[in-house]
Amino acid sequence: MIQKWKKPLVAGLTALILGIALTTSVAAEDQGRPVKSRIAPTYPELAKRANLTGAVKLQVTIAPSGVVKSVKVIGGHPLLAESAIDAVKKWKYEAAAEESSGIVEFHFDNNRAVAAF
Repeated sequence: MIQKWKKPLVAGLTALILGIALTTSVAAEDQGRPVKSRIAPTYPELAKRANLTGAVKLQVTIAPSGVVKSVKVIGGHPLLAESAIDAVKKWKYEAAAEESSGIVEFHFDNNRAVAAF
């Protein structure tokens, strides 16, 4: 259980020390299918100026080919959600026999990145 938070803590502290403003994804593997390639969302300029932070949860449906078929916002600020949707639509998953779905969560923060893989 400790291992689950160790990587996010190290990643967050490293980003904080380096002063990197990053956006990371969490819970990307909930669909039971590995992600072959993922694109991080861009932090919207308006959200940066407003010091807007938070999480965006998306319901993602993946076609058997591994392409994201549909995305539905479950929660999060609309300014952040649009960027998260644009990013996850570009993700590629491993091919599978059937369509699958799951939750992808993105965390937006001006000063640090926190990831739990």
